[in-house]
Amino acid sequence: MKKYLTLVERTETGYSAYSPDLPGCVGTGQTRAEVESNMHEAMAFHLDGLREEGQPIPEPQTYSVYLEARG
Repeated sequence: MKKYLTLVERTETGYSAYSPDLPGCVGTGQTRAEVESNMHEAMAFHLDGLREEGQPIPEPQTYSVYLEARG
């Protein structure tokens, strides 16, 4: 099973999430647990759609790192 970096951002109404390696795949929710659950479902739907269309499944390539601000 592939693991894709997923970015979660706080919004005025809850949370939104997306994966840079899966363009167009997004999820939202009012809580962290809800956005994560919805993003799992969105990823499964997105990947199923790619398979049905005969498209390749992208390899996870994005990574995260926290950098200290300088200056």
